[in-house]
Amino acid sequence: MRIVVTDEDREFRAEVRDWLKANVPKEHRRAYVRETDLEWQRTLYEGGWAGINWPKEHGGRGLLPDQLLIWYEESARVHAPHWGCMATALMHAGPTLIVKGTREQQAYHLPRILKGEVVWCQGWSEPGAGSDLTNLQTRAEIDGDHLVVNGSKIWTSSGHLADWQELLVRTDPDAPKTKGISWVICDMHSPGIEVRPIRVMSGPHDTHFSQCFYNDVRIPLSNVVGALNDGWSVAGATLGFERGTGFIPEQLHQAEVLEDLIRLAAENSKRDGRSNLDHGDVTYRLATLRAEFAAIRALTYQSISRDRNGTPGTEASMIRLYFSEAHQRLTRLAMDVLGARMMELSNDRGWTYNYLRSFPATIAAGTSDIQRNIIGERILGLPRGPKAS
Repeated sequence: MRIVVTDEDREFRAEVRDWLKANVPKEHRRAYVRETDLEWQRTLYEGGWAGINWPKEHGGRGLLPDQLLIWYEESARVHAPHWGCMATALMHAGPTLIVKGTREQQAYHLPRILKGEVVWCQGWSEPGAGSDLTNLQTRAEIDGDHLVVNGSKIWTSSGHLADWQELLVRTDPDAPKTKGISWVICDMHSPGIEVRPIRVMSGPHDTHFSQCFYNDVRIPLSNVVGALNDGWSVAGATLGFERGTGFIPEQLHQAEVLEDLIRLAAENSKRDGRSNLDHGDVTYRLATLRAEFAAIRALTYQSISRDRNGTPGTEASMIRLYFSEAHQRLTRLAMDVLGARMMELSNDRGWTYNYLRSFPATIAAGTSDIQRNIIGERILGLPRGPKAS
């Protein structure tokens, strides 16, 4: 792959930069607040920046991957608001409907997502089926033209804020594990759904996780995405987006955090009066991380430049694995460099929050072990390891 910066790219970057300068809120906004997340999405839509890489026939601008990256780079540079509770809708539910949904599903849901009218969440993991989603037990039985769902889901991001859910259910309990699963659109306001928010360690206001319970919840069969019992194939597309293009903004954000840390390391003095950058170990670790983030960006460029009808390939697992572990190394280095000053800077830079939120990085979207299995089996062609007895 060879990246060539054209005059058109430079003009586009200038356009993006001018619009962001005029529209990014001056005050810091906490993510995962429904009202403010929807408000920012409406601002993007009204400004013509919603779904910029979505096809034009689905309300997007149909821009090229290099232009999408320019948008993300400029957004990270000025610390534009995070998607927050809009992430599921924008980064994998919407794209999944584009490549797998029916025309009716696309016509109803995609405009509402782009306009900032609805929030989506993901109902995949269960108390007994986290990393191994093929073990999911939430069942859906056909009753006329509906599915009747019973079971529970956990770690449902924004579940208590959501209008819709991408839900994986077992529709054929007698089929092999991956053959009896369906991907369905669940109305989160349906009778029989109970949502319990889960407090997490990153702060009293950070309750973006939930556990969802389903008691005879009726979902129309027309809400099945793809074919009945073919949900594993649809989920593969969703995971491709989640592990690939879905976290590009987070990559770029953490790269900016690293640059902030380098600046602070130059300012921060150790007890001996020298700058942190005068200490070889700190300088080496900062330089290594900068090189790692550059490598992650190069891998991302390569991945999204390949044409797969809009669906990222399995190498997205390589990027996801590399980035999640680099993210954790970055936050731990920040602890070493800033020390007690980290607490002082937390209000305006979010250093403590970033540190605490880094712990699930190697769990979300599939654990590091799952990613390594995918890389070994699907990319390197290695044999599957023996199953535990």
